Amino acid sequence: MTTQAYKFCPQCATPLEWLTQLEDGGEKSRLRCVACGFTHWNNPTPVLAAVIELADRGGQLLLARNAAWPGRFFGLVTGFMEAGETPQEGVAREVAEETGLTVTQLSIIGAYDFQRMNQVIIAYHAVAQGEIVLSPELAEYKLLPPEAVKCWPAGTGQALADWLRSRGHAVQWLDAGKS
Repeated sequence: MTTQAYKFCPQCATPLEWLTQLEDGGEKSRLRCVACGFTHWNNPTPVLAAVIELADRGGQLLLARNAAWPGRFFGLVTGFMEAGETPQEGVAREVAEETGLTVTQLSIIGAYDFQRMNQVIIAYHAVAQGEIVLSPELAEYKLLPPEAVKCWPAGTGQALADWLRSRGHAVQWLDAGKS
């Protein structure tokens, strides 16, 4: 939840106020409750992302279009970790839930800052196989050879670019305003 969404204390319903206090590392302004002391930390949410390589389809990459996204932008399969699961379990679950595919190999690509959404993206390379069956969350998908993929400039696009570089592929970037 972003800072703008929090207006009242979730513990006592008192309006939150921007207050500056001394914390580790110095003074920090945060939304705080003057009545009960609650602090809204507004820490980034971890999001899992998968560069899905289909071993049984010649190493093509699966990019998907989220049903809620405007236009025809295709990106990586992403999702939130569930309580009690590791990032590896979470990304394999997300791939299975959203695409019907089974992950057979998994390796981390890296962690990426996505401040616009107050998220930290933990990206994995997922080798997967099976029949593609999209969840209602996804509207459609594309299968592309790695050399044909164009990366977007933020978040998961940086992870995809790093993965492409690690495999010796030149990185192509989307033109602004195109998907």
